[in-house]
Amino acid sequence: MTELLSVQNLSVGFGRGKAIKPIVDGVTFTLDAGETLAIVGESGSGKSVTALSINRLIDYSGGTITSGRIDLSLADGKTLDLATLDTGRMERIRGSEIGMIFQEPMTSLNPVLTIGKQIEEVFRLQGKGGTEARAETLRALDRMRIPDAARRLGYYPHQLSGGMLQRVMIAMALAASPRLLIADEPTTALDVSVQAQIMALLAELQRETGTGLIFITHDLGLVAGIADRVLVMQSGKVVEQGKADDILDRPQHSYTQHLLNAVPHFANGRHVRDDAPRLKHAYEPAILAVKELTVRFPTTTGLLRRPAGAIHAVEAVDFEICRGETLAVVGESGSGKSTTARALLGLVKTTRGSFTTQSSESTKAQKPMQMQMQMVFQNPYASLNPRLDVQSLLAEPVIAAGIRIDGQITSRMTALLDRVGLPSDSLTRYPHEFSGGQRQRLCIARALMLDPSILVLDEAVSALDVSVQARVLDLLIDLQKERDLAYLFVSHDMAVVERIAHRVAVLYAGQIVEIGEARAVLSNPQHSYTKKLIAAVPTMERRRERYELNTEALPTLLRPEGFEPQPSRWEHFGADHRVKLEMAAAN
Repeated sequence: MTELLSVQNLSVGFGRGKAIKPIVDGVTFTLDAGETLAIVGESGSGKSVTALSINRLIDYSGGTITSGRIDLSLADGKTLDLATLDTGRMERIRGSEIGMIFQEPMTSLNPVLTIGKQIEEVFRLQGKGGTEARAETLRALDRMRIPDAARRLGYYPHQLSGGMLQRVMIAMALAASPRLLIADEPTTALDVSVQAQIMALLAELQRETGTGLIFITHDLGLVAGIADRVLVMQSGKVVEQGKADDILDRPQHSYTQHLLNAVPHFANGRHVRDDAPRLKHAYEPAILAVKELTVRFPTTTGLLRRPAGAIHAVEAVDFEICRGETLAVVGESGSGKSTTARALLGLVKTTRGSFTTQSSESTKAQKPMQMQMQMVFQNPYASLNPRLDVQSLLAEPVIAAGIRIDGQITSRMTALLDRVGLPSDSLTRYPHEFSGGQRQRLCIARALMLDPSILVLDEAVSALDVSVQARVLDLLIDLQKERDLAYLFVSHDMAVVERIAHRVAVLYAGQIVEIGEARAVLSNPQHSYTKKLIAAVPTMERRRERYELNTEALPTLLRPEGFEPQPSRWEHFGADHRVKLEMAAAN
């Protein structure tokens, strides 16, 4: 194979002059055309800094390449040292020769331009005209399996979910067919089925063009499925690298062994929790009962903005949660998981339906809904106001509930910080002084300030490294047992769901298609969509898997005015496992 990239003794620091702080130290590796190199390690290990240095974006982040070479072989046979290339030449290399998929799409896309305009720009830079560029843009979104792609060309970034935005970012990166593609946690926000499609697209690109792929991830199951070689980083240094099979099966460094042990392995329901609150509380009312929950977003058309129907984001969703129980909600990006969670908190207006809560207190007085139910969001960096110290952050829900801050409340803050494993001096510190895992612990402590009965966790651990994720999951399980909390746990990570859930609800196109006891759903799925989800989960056992593109059209959620779907019909598979009859079976 032809060597595409050679990185030799790369060192990168932040700061100026003698105050430069080294972040990456002596990184060396090579990448052949058509090869996939996975770079793994925890936050702060230097993975992203290494990636940003290769295409010299580190120059715009306050970083400096202090030593080393980055040799890229061009299509014409010439080799360039990117570490010493001038800005103008580097800008021509970026995009055409090197593509980059970033982890956080909201900070990478222009908020005042439609996604169609932003993708079109890539094709226009290739010399394609307006009509041709728009057609290529539509084709790029279709390949990403974005439903109603033609309509979504006119959407702005804030109108799409995180998973949808990530697909847009990937479409932009693939548009120029780069010879070297750097993907920095590109599938973190994606569910397993869409993740499989993204990997199929990347594999297709590699087969057609010989593109070299540097894939940065903390999902070692995914690494097993795609990587030819693996490079492990810790504290800015490479601690181990080699063939994927050697690293995954026979790790030599203690840090690599630690990473592999921390990975939650999906086992088709065999690792489901054995404490069963539904049995314990069989004769008690559910702490949360949701009936016919429906959320629709009206759409308009034309200059006069005439009604054109509605997006049926959530349609007639029913479920119950008992005390001490975790109901996990899984499904593709855009299936309605987060909309369902936000509707319960009043963050999204419901079209119809009801949800009632039963106070966990023995007194007759019921807490207000907003006090009984609290939410922990996906991104701990965006969830905390950077201008407030921890004491002010913890006081926010208390003040919003109209409760006066006194010594008892302050003592509660200290006790909660101690319970989530944060030091006592945290009250006077600011969010930027904490790691990602610590910030998520702060978010959990804040959610517990009003002593709620129910926590809604919207992808609450998906942005965390595997070892940090494991500790936060352990914390959530311990808190649930101590306080008899009910969790609505929204997630796309089936291994995490298997570890924390008692029951699972599968959402597809805004509707629940299968729901029941976690072991039954995960080990014996009955709906075709659930089967596809579980079959797409990457595992350590499947090596260099050949992902295949799914050309099946996704159902549209846009319905004409006045449209009402047929009532769902269900089939039961045991006491607590029911499945929506599919179209062919229902007829």
